[in-house]
Formats: sequence, structure tokens, C-alpha cells
Amino acid sequence: MVTESAQGQGQTDIAHHVKTWHGFMAFTKWSAIGIALIMILLALFRTG
Repeated sequence: MVTESAQGQGQTDIAHHVKTWHGFMAFTKWSAIGIALIMILLALFRTG
């Protein structure tokens, strides 16, 4: 659904999109690092 905005039809606030993208990528990066760290710790301290 396209709505009319003050910027014109179909226009988006690119700065807001870029900020959201950077936040998403930072979350993804730190999540992957955290999961990798947990996996390493589990491998180091495994029992049996």
C-alpha cells in the first residue's frame, strides 16, 4: 500500500531505513558472536 506523504508519493526516509539497517546488522553480528562463544564454551567444558 503506497500512501501520500509530505515527501511525495512512494518516497521514503532513507536516513531512517539506513539507521534501522545498521541496528539490525549490529544485532545480528553480536548475536552470532554470542552464539559462537557459547558453542566454544560448551565444547571446552563438555562432560562425558
